[in-house]
Amino acid sequence: MEETDDDRASDPRRRARRGRRRGRTDRAERPDEADAEPTDEPTADAAAARAEAATRSPGTGANAVIAALEAAGVETAFGVQGGAIMPVYDALSASSIHHVTMAHEQGAVHAADAYGIVRGDPGVCMATSGPGATNLVTGIADASMDSDAMLALTGQVPSDMVGSDAFQETDTVGVTAPITKHNYFASDSDDVGRTVGEAFALAGTGRPGPTLVDLPKDVTFGETDRPVGEPAAPDRAIPDAEADDRQVEEAASAIQRAERPLCLFGGGVIKGDATEEARAFAREFGIPVVTTMPGIGSFPEDEDLCLSWAGMHGTGYANMAITHTDCLIAVGTRFDDRLTGGVDTFAPEAEVVHVDIDPAEISKNVHADYPVIGDAATVLDQLDAAIGYADAPDTAAWREQCAAWREQYPMDYAIDPDEPVKPQFVVEAFDAAMDDDAYVTTGVGQHQMWAAQYWTYREPRTFVSSHGLGTMGYGLPAAIGARVAADDDRQVISFEGDGSFLMTIQELSVAVRENLDVTIVVLNNEYIGMVRQWQDAFFEGNHMASQYDWMPEFDTLAEAFGAKGFRIDEYDDVEGVVEEALAYDGPSVVDAHIDPEENVYPMVASGAANGQFALAEDQL
Repeated sequence: MEETDDDRASDPRRRARRGRRRGRTDRAERPDEADAEPTDEPTADAAAARAEAATRSPGTGANAVIAALEAAGVETAFGVQGGAIMPVYDALSASSIHHVTMAHEQGAVHAADAYGIVRGDPGVCMATSGPGATNLVTGIADASMDSDAMLALTGQVPSDMVGSDAFQETDTVGVTAPITKHNYFASDSDDVGRTVGEAFALAGTGRPGPTLVDLPKDVTFGETDRPVGEPAAPDRAIPDAEADDRQVEEAASAIQRAERPLCLFGGGVIKGDATEEARAFAREFGIPVVTTMPGIGSFPEDEDLCLSWAGMHGTGYANMAITHTDCLIAVGTRFDDRLTGGVDTFAPEAEVVHVDIDPAEISKNVHADYPVIGDAATVLDQLDAAIGYADAPDTAAWREQCAAWREQYPMDYAIDPDEPVKPQFVVEAFDAAMDDDAYVTTGVGQHQMWAAQYWTYREPRTFVSSHGLGTMGYGLPAAIGARVAADDDRQVISFEGDGSFLMTIQELSVAVRENLDVTIVVLNNEYIGMVRQWQDAFFEGNHMASQYDWMPEFDTLAEAFGAKGFRIDEYDDVEGVVEEALAYDGPSVVDAHIDPEENVYPMVASGAANGQFALAEDQL
């Protein structure tokens, strides 16, 4: 049965989620998760503004673009001005939408991506034609790999010049077709507003992803009196929320007869706003939980049932649980290679129940014995009802085994006060000093793994990182997007590596200009650390092009940008720097000089079995 727009609008669960995303209550007044009520409907003024934008005569194509964003409830956009997009920016100047001018288009797209992750609605970025549009490509590909909802608007040369190799012309639609959920070439001023509204709605419908609208200058300059209407995705793009009853019953039977069931919660649990249902399901039946990296925060890591995240650098106990489970209940994961290692050896003893809203993911990488296609929250409710408490599997012995693995393979590290600072120590020091619901963004590399391993995540949408594409430089612009999206009382920290930070360091100027209270911690080992680790393990220690001993002093450089700079050289520096950096009201940069030889473990070698993880280099 196809779900209508009216059904979605009246669904109290959806209203509750929308309220949690947009509410700005004080933390002390925020209800407990279990007691949350759908009381945070859009205000009458906001609803009236959206309705007015949907029905007014825009006048020009550019005004129609902005009206479509307003009708969709967009509050913030990130971008960089330019010639072909100039009519849209001219219209934007009269809008209530807050525009954050970034230093580089890549910064704009990463900021929009993170903004959307935190808010749960598509982020919006804008760029001009040619190099402006192509500078968005990395971030669009990143959002595509991680199924992040985002809308990109790009300027284009006038329609009659397309194909003539005009100044700053690029076939943006052709370039981005493989990395967008759908893209559009706007060809008519009368239709451009509805096209933008559809693209925005489509980005967040079903399995989320990025969309793009290419805007020729004559279309945005052109006149139109056609209202943009309410944003709506095509009916064909709206998937059924409920799974087939037969699929649910067969999956439920497999879970009932399991002796060692294991929940694997992926990013789709968070993106599908299914965290409450996922937690309730695991707790009700006493089933241990492992997450993927994108699924971090879907289940509180300080609960006994949670074994943290699995995969190449996941915990030993999570990987042991996957290796020995006899029923893997996988929800919202695409089974990427960094999770599975060798597919042939992944969960070798398990029947696999795979819940996903996208049929294309079923049995794509890992064979699903019991495919269940539908919305994660809805399907988990269906499975819960089908299993029933009386027929739940007895998991007591299995939980004891998982607890034994936790004791056998602890996440620990040795400290010598006379040696360089361990990066894990720095991460744990900030974790201890910050609120439980702080947002953590990262770049990509060793620092990303340490931030994932040694921070305790309790809430969804609090770990904001680049997963599938592995984009270095993601952390700082993502912190800007997260800070703009977050409630004022929520803290934001970004962990970067020295190599990763240098790739988008220009965005520090934006954090200063906007006076954003973000803390950037550079785990500085003067290497592209993950590359160096692999070179040591597999290339006989040949550090070709991975040693970065020419790095600047990031604390000094931060001061030049107008931020506050701090430096950590030894353990005695950590406590004071953590306190001062977090107390500073504005952007701060902590240049933490860490042990250059420290590696990330556990580690599952590429293509190896999850249970064959190494705890040191000589075990690889």
